[in-house]
Amino acid sequence: MPPWGAALALLLAALALLALRLRRPSRRAVGARTLPGARSEDHGEMDGGGPAGQLSDGREPLPGGCRLICKPSALAQCLLRALRRSAALEPGPLPWLSGPHLQTLCHFVLPVGPGSELAREYLQLADDGLVALDWVVGPGARGRRATNAGGLPAVLLVIPNAWGRLTRNVLGLCLLALERGYYPVIFHRRGHHGCPLVSPRLQPFGDPSDLKEAITYIRFRHPAAPLFAVSEGSGSALLLSYLGECGSSSYVTGAACISPVLRCREWFEAGLPWPYERGFLLHQKIALSRYATALEDTVDTGKLFRSRSLREFEETLFCHTKSFPISWDTYWDHNDPLRDVDEAAVPVLCICSADDPVCGPPSHFLPTELFHSNPYFFLLLSRHGGHCGFLRQEPLPAWSHDVTLEYFRALTDFFRTEERMKGLSKRRASFLAGRRRWGTLPKREVSPSSSLEEIFSWKRSYTR
Repeated sequence: MPPWGAALALLLAALALLALRLRRPSRRAVGARTLPGARSEDHGEMDGGGPAGQLSDGREPLPGGCRLICKPSALAQCLLRALRRSAALEPGPLPWLSGPHLQTLCHFVLPVGPGSELAREYLQLADDGLVALDWVVGPGARGRRATNAGGLPAVLLVIPNAWGRLTRNVLGLCLLALERGYYPVIFHRRGHHGCPLVSPRLQPFGDPSDLKEAITYIRFRHPAAPLFAVSEGSGSALLLSYLGECGSSSYVTGAACISPVLRCREWFEAGLPWPYERGFLLHQKIALSRYATALEDTVDTGKLFRSRSLREFEETLFCHTKSFPISWDTYWDHNDPLRDVDEAAVPVLCICSADDPVCGPPSHFLPTELFHSNPYFFLLLSRHGGHCGFLRQEPLPAWSHDVTLEYFRALTDFFRTEERMKGLSKRRASFLAGRRRWGTLPKREVSPSSSLEEIFSWKRSYTR
């Protein structure tokens, strides 16, 4: 095992032990201390004066203590009905899994289970860089059911976290989607998860240019299949940037973000609780250490690998470059995932937890005004779940997986109903327009009273 790998293993073991020591009973003793960003597990916070209780206005209650925050609309009502019928929200986690740190560490630390079969494709980009697409082809490909009325399976694009680690929950979501009739494909950035870095250029935090080319290729391979997208954790910056930049030209039918990082700049500047900060930072250093020689001409690699925070690492890698240095403010002007959020024209469901130890309190990391004002954005907020955890009894997958796929199913049914209603309206308008034309022919004399009656009844049918 290389020295980096040994250090990582020791750190992960320390994180697991720390999580067990950080567990608190539902009612903490007065004066007890927690990690920065950690919150009480008392269920009363959701209903009262805790961080979640401050956001209770305008919520719709759901099973399992979850809340849906959104702007009222026909699509919101459809989604609310689907979530109220969802069995995924009913079962809570086991008592020993309810702690936010334990749920988060189980997600990031536990190894990926066996059983998934991936077919990798490398896509050469316009600047000769490479990204990887892992198509999940098994098991469970046989006997799957179609996900739309036409019988053509939909494509599910999965974007992992920005650190490049493929977690067990990502593969669990892909396997569940495969069983339910989707074609899952995982997008890997340059230099991530075995994708070679062939040019000294990495993908900034919220730059969707590489993702655009990958989605164009997926659309070329499956031109008639619906495309849905899911992001995990910090990978939400890439997905939301793409939806904002493309607007109504996006090929995506619906999107979901599991534990998204929405206020990214503030998130970097505030810092994470030190175990997560050190763990994510070490993982990035290990991933880039193999390309240290290739990156020497573009960045100060000595300063990069001496970074002591995620902000310092990000700033050194993308702002303090040797060829084109920029300021921290300019960097976020181009990479803030919400910079073009008003242009997004695709329904987006954000699944978040009130006890997320990585993102922080909901009052700090959730821009609730976005969900109250934008009809395309929906927030499902739960009491427990940690960061990207949302665990329940084994061998069941995380309940966020079931909710995500049920949400996509509700979108498909809603859009199918809307198209059917539009078709009926067009046929009715065509038929009524034909009646009006027939009424103007000189072969038939129409009395004034009958003309007024016919016009009145046409206007009534049109305005219904």
